This record gives sequence, C-alpha cells and structure tokens, in this order.
Amino acid sequence: MIRKTLLKFAIVAVTLMPVAAFAQSPDAAYCSALAAKYDQYLDMPSKGGQQPQSLDTRVAVEKCKAGDTSGIAGVEKALKDARIDLPPRG
Repeated sequence: MIRKTLLKFAIVAVTLMPVAAFAQSPDAAYCSALAAKYDQYLDMPSKGGQQPQSLDTRVAVEKCKAGDTSGIAGVEKALKDARIDLPPRG
C-alpha cells in the first residue's frame, strides 16, 4: 500500500516538474541577463580594475549564472547602485 502511494506521488512529481521549470523560465532568463550585464559593466577584478566587489553581490551573480533566481534582487541592487539600466524583464 505504501509503495503504491509513493509510486503515485513520484509519478505526479515527475509529471509536474516540466511545468514548474517552464513557469520559472522567464525569471531564470532575466537572472541570466542581469548576470551578463553585471559581468559586462561591473566585474572589474576580472578586467584588472580596482573596484572591489561585495561578497553578497558576487554570490547573487553566481546564483543567477547557475539558474538560481534568488540572486535577482542582489544583482538588480548592484546594477541600480551603479546607475546601470536593468535589462528588460520578459
């Protein structure tokens, strides 16, 4: 009985995964665009510049690069603080 219940739960979970991934797709794309813009304009250490990066910002950028949308707010803040326009949010 427990096995049947677990099997049904697993089937439902696997079936719903693509729906959840699709629902997050625009945020993931936006997060990736934020990280790219940050790298283009503010990633000074990689370009030999002297501007220090905050650890929080670096973590947010790496989260976005990895597809973790929880980094959006941190990268947005860094870009806004630098007065750089944010990419369009699709």
